[in-house]
Amino acid sequence: MRSILSLFDRKKKNSQKVNYVKLDETDSTSTYLSQHLAELEADKPDLVVVSTEFQTAGRGQGTNKWESERGKNLLFSILCHPVWVPLHAQFLISEALALTLRDVLSQYTDGITIKWPNDIYWKDKKISGTIIENSLSQGHIRNCIIGTGIDVNQQEFHSDAPNPVSLYQIIGKETDRDKLLKEIIETFKGFLLDLRNGNYEKIVSLYTSYLYRGHGYFKYRDKDGEFEAALVEVEDDGHLILHDREGHIRSYAFKEVEFVL
Repeated sequence: MRSILSLFDRKKKNSQKVNYVKLDETDSTSTYLSQHLAELEADKPDLVVVSTEFQTAGRGQGTNKWESERGKNLLFSILCHPVWVPLHAQFLISEALALTLRDVLSQYTDGITIKWPNDIYWKDKKISGTIIENSLSQGHIRNCIIGTGIDVNQQEFHSDAPNPVSLYQIIGKETDRDKLLKEIIETFKGFLLDLRNGNYEKIVSLYTSYLYRGHGYFKYRDKDGEFEAALVEVEDDGHLILHDREGHIRSYAFKEVEFVL
């Protein structure tokens, strides 16, 4: 029975229709998606994936910019409609995407973890970043646009970003970016199916188990300065819960605390 159900789930997952759009250059794949929604969804796909060779205005978190040499890395955005994810648990989408990237990149090298909320790290260096934008309608998530950058084949970095690393720098050879993107989308479809089936505990448990600095005390910095704390959990709404050396429990939303590397 287990194998039959597993086969059914795989068929259901693979039946999700995906439209791929590949651009030579754009300002931002997420911006392109948001500006061409009607056109891209004319045949009602389950997912739309827009990738590009180069972004003229690639976005990082806040005022950060994502450095990417033309034709070397994987720059893409995914449009999906997870209307079945409760609004109070939107962070599950972020967890599912982070798990997807971790699982796929772990097929190429070890040492891959998830740095809260959804950066992907190799040891103490950042290999991938993601920004998720949800638009709501009538109490549901209408559109979810997930913009991701992965450093794949870039050999050198020149920006003031503190700790970038590429897959090439880790494994010493180039990776087929189209193949990598297809692996990511297929894996993400599986995690979306888990969310649709209400397997929230599975997502949360896996996400927690792969967190960067998930065990032990490490240095953090908030508006009051540096402190040492251990990671307790990430709440359903995405808040990071820490336990400091003085025995206090601290709760932080994104951008309210940073890891001291």
